[in-house]
This record gives sequence, C-alpha cells and structure tokens, in this order.
Amino acid sequence: MPSSAVRIFTDPEDYAASFREAQVEITVTARGQFAAELTRIHLHRVRIQRFSDELPRLAHSALATGSAMFSWLTQPGPRQLSSGVEMQSTSIMRHSEGNSNYLRSSGFARYGSMSLPVEDLALVGEVVVELDLTPPRDPMPITPPPAAMARLQRLHAAAGDLAENAPEIIANPDAARGLEQGLIEAMVGCVGHHEDRRNSVAQGQHAIVMRRFRRIVEENPEQPLYIPEICKAIRVPSRTLRMVCQEHLGMGPKRYLVQRRLNLARRALREANHEATTVTDIAMRFGFWQLGRFSAEYQAVFGESPSATLRRQPG
Repeated sequence: MPSSAVRIFTDPEDYAASFREAQVEITVTARGQFAAELTRIHLHRVRIQRFSDELPRLAHSALATGSAMFSWLTQPGPRQLSSGVEMQSTSIMRHSEGNSNYLRSSGFARYGSMSLPVEDLALVGEVVVELDLTPPRDPMPITPPPAAMARLQRLHAAAGDLAENAPEIIANPDAARGLEQGLIEAMVGCVGHHEDRRNSVAQGQHAIVMRRFRRIVEENPEQPLYIPEICKAIRVPSRTLRMVCQEHLGMGPKRYLVQRRLNLARRALREANHEATTVTDIAMRFGFWQLGRFSAEYQAVFGESPSATLRRQPG
C-alpha cells in the first residue's frame, strides 16, 4: 500500500535510526543545534526520500542488497562529497548494490534519493533503452542532459510536496502508480543517455581501502584504535590511509576516530543512569584518559559539558 511520512528531528541518532534503505551512523563534526527533516515516500516498487539537515556531519551508510539507489542534491549549498566525490547540483550519484558509503557535508544539506529493486531497473533498461542498468561495482557520478535532470528534480519535488500537503493522493494506488512510472521514466532518461561504467583504478582502490578501514572500526566499536595497528591490519601505508580518509572524510583517520568516539560517548552518557555511572567511567570506556581534554573537546563539539549530558535523563 503506498504511503508517505514527514518527520522532524533534533537528535542525530534518532535521525540515523529512521533510515530504512540503509544502516546509517551519523557523526556530527561541528558545534550547534542539530535539526533535520526527512520525507519518506513508498510507492509500489519505488522508494523516495528527501533529506534536510543543518550541521556539518559525516554519515556512513551501508545500503541493503537488492536495491538500486540514486542520490543527488535537491538544492545547491555547502560542499558535499559522496565516497570522496564532490556532488554537483547537475549530477546524480549511482550507488553500488550493498554499497558502504561516506556522505560528508560542510554545512546545511538538501538532497534526495530514489531506489527500486535491481531486477526492476534491469528490466526497464533492457526494454526501454536497451542498456544494462544494473548497479555499478563502485559508486559512480553521472551528469545527465539538463532537461532530463530538471524533469527528475521536478517530479521528485512534486512527490515531496504531496507527502507534506496532500498525503491522501500518494495513498491512492492509481495516483501512486502514475507518479511511480513518471519517476522511473525520468530516471532512465537521466542514466540511459550517460551510461558509463568506467571508474578510475585509483577510485576503486580508494573504495577498497575505505571498506577495510570501516570494517576495522565496526569490529572495535568502543576500543581506541591506533593508526599503525590499523595500517597493518588493512595492509596500506599510513600516508595512503591519510590521503584516502582526507578524500572521503575531509579529515585524517586519527581525527575521525576521535570525533566518532566523542559521538559514541555522548550516546552512552545520554543512556546512562547518572546515579550509577560517572563521566570518568564513560570517558575511560571510550579511551579518553585525559579527562580535562575530553571535557574540553566534548564541550566544543556538543555545546555542553559531559556532566550536563549525563544529568539530563532521556525522555
């Protein structure tokens, strides 16, 4: 049954947990009040999402297999990079199936996505444009003809407006089917004219390094990690890891690991019982042994002291 929802968030963890197409982890990288809005539309086979968030952040997503995903900017703004590639308002990012991806923003972000089952897109590509449109091996940016891109943007925005102002139209199966077919045709019009699976050797190698780096991070969620150990585990020199992290994350690996542990510590502080847990307990748990420095960095990122977070009970 077609459906839609529009949700507002003031916490990055709640925002990350609301994504259905992927497992998402958000690391806020600047101080300020977080605010986000997510519009989600489920037609018959096509899923649409429109995103809006206000603070610089890193979002790591692990897409589900079986889904062909496309994303693009819905509004020009501060710099955004997907898998180390800068997103342009005139281009679309084609994601690989089951893609593990970092999306980095340097400020407010407005972007959208569309997905449908891989077999559906492959069938449309075969029948309509006689091309193999299955997802590429690595994320790949494409630049469609301006008219095709404008049509896709227009239909996507119209769907978002319906979700916000007239959700009963989306809930109508016949209306939903018409909107869905229009979106599929618009997307094929974008990718069908610019199908190009050539990825540079360097881009593919960098994607492999990032996947290995991410695996090490996920296998040691609360354990402090050190660059020489990581480099040994993923079999790359430290300079290569620094270069690839700068490309994908906008910062070196050491700084990213500190930022991520700060965000994990914040989550633990919010969930802890302040009568049974201390800031020191949690700081030490996440490898912050210089407590004064931990408090200063925490304050700089989140705008409050660790003890203030601990005292504020979840509600």
